[in-house]
Amino acid sequence: MPELMSGLVMLRDHLTATPIAAIAITLTAFFSGNWLFQKMGRPTWCPGILLAALFVVAMLVVLRIDYRTYQTGAGWLVLLLGPATVALGVPLFQQIHHIRELWKPILFTLPPAAILAALYALLLGWLAGASPEVLASLAPKSVTAPIAMGITEQLGGSIPILMGALLITGVMATLWVNLLSNWLKIEDHRVIGFALGINGHAIGTVRAFEISPTAGAFASLGMGLTGLFTALFLPLVWVLIGL
Repeated sequence: MPELMSGLVMLRDHLTATPIAAIAITLTAFFSGNWLFQKMGRPTWCPGILLAALFVVAMLVVLRIDYRTYQTGAGWLVLLLGPATVALGVPLFQQIHHIRELWKPILFTLPPAAILAALYALLLGWLAGASPEVLASLAPKSVTAPIAMGITEQLGGSIPILMGALLITGVMATLWVNLLSNWLKIEDHRVIGFALGINGHAIGTVRAFEISPTAGAFASLGMGLTGLFTALFLPLVWVLIGL
């Protein structure tokens, strides 16, 4: 038995020395999370991405793989976020007619919503005594990951903290947009989708497409415009307030 355990440890160390193990863990967790999400009846409060994250944590603990080792290997997948950022221009182009038709509602709702999303995170963090690094990691929490990572690096934040904040924000935004839309009896899928895209980024957009193609289209529009607006205003505000 000791020889077997020693052999398994050597095999683990060999695999973690390459990106193969981290990529395999990530893909396995992703597909397992989506499979379980479907089996659970697609609950709003527990999206597939949350289950996938829990699977990753469980596998790292069971296999005794250091997170930094995993992060280094999974960095190869992060390279795909570059093309994903560019691809955000596609839904914006596809919804250009909606932007032209509804530019006034968009103008009056998007900037305040994006600003408030960053400000309340900063306020709560400041009240809790968070460091500038943590504040920089929380500020872009409502922006889709490819853009949020670039903003966080520019502000001097931590990517792991940001990713946790993105996950929590997406799950909570999806839950509360659904609850409030039912409570306020909002049935317009354009409004629901736009709110999901602004507040819940990619997780909210996935939920919007489950509601209807119209909700998904407006969620894509809200997610793309929020990312664009935040990427422009947040670094400027960061310099002005001296953080």
